[in-house]
Amino acid sequence: MAREIKIGNRLIGDSQPVYIVAEMGINHNGDLDIAKEMIMAAHETGADAVKFQKRTPELCVPKDQRDIMRETPWGYISYIEYREKVEFGFEEYRVIDAFCRDLGIDWFASVWDETSVDFMESFKPACYKVPSANLTDIDLLKKIRATGRPIILSTGMSTFEQIEKSVNAIGLDSLALMHSTSAYPCDPLELNLKMVETLRERYPCPIGYSGHEVGLITSVVAVALGACMVERHFTLDRAMWGGDQSASVEPGGFRKLVKYIRVTEMALGDGVKRVYDSEKSSLKKLRRFL
Repeated sequence: MAREIKIGNRLIGDSQPVYIVAEMGINHNGDLDIAKEMIMAAHETGADAVKFQKRTPELCVPKDQRDIMRETPWGYISYIEYREKVEFGFEEYRVIDAFCRDLGIDWFASVWDETSVDFMESFKPACYKVPSANLTDIDLLKKIRATGRPIILSTGMSTFEQIEKSVNAIGLDSLALMHSTSAYPCDPLELNLKMVETLRERYPCPIGYSGHEVGLITSVVAVALGACMVERHFTLDRAMWGGDQSASVEPGGFRKLVKYIRVTEMALGDGVKRVYDSEKSSLKKLRRFL
């Protein structure tokens, strides 16, 4: 099986440019204007896609957490009220869809429940992302598979047995796996980037990296180890309110990340030893024995 899938108009795989995803998540805090500003900023950095998260709060919030009170930008409200505040509905996603199409940037979402899959189908997304938290939700995976769209499956906080069960349930067709460690932010000691190589050895499908660390270089190293897709959380300002902001990358940093990845792609080459034309003058001047 070819280690390649198609997302929108792009082929994703070993012989293709790394597909770079700016994870909007809920860093927009439910504000459509902020979301549009984030999309524009991500586009300007050179990101290939932006990704949102779609939940149905009454299905996704455990009953024992719904009434927990917390301080928010909307005041002291219950957790389920907070989750409802940061969820976009059909009109907001209609605007997001048109805005991304006008810019020419891919967009899609992580879906956390089956109702959210039905909701997102209205927009004919290029693919679906399954967050690490839902890797073991086989019914959700099968629901997504039934849409016929490509699936990106994150593997944070999962065992190999759980990954294997999920992959067996949906098959490798149009599937990409993302190595990830689900800590926000993640300690470098727990990034375990060599898992990119391990997943590549085990599964003949595109392997990517979803990072939650502070800094950029480790995400670039994942590319050197074979990741053909990189996802990082994106924010306009890490000082904004919200739980994911501190593990996110601001526009200036994301622009550097894109540049570093593109330079790394060029530098990796093809592994075939050759004498370059640029070396020939040095060869003539410096080598005494041919």
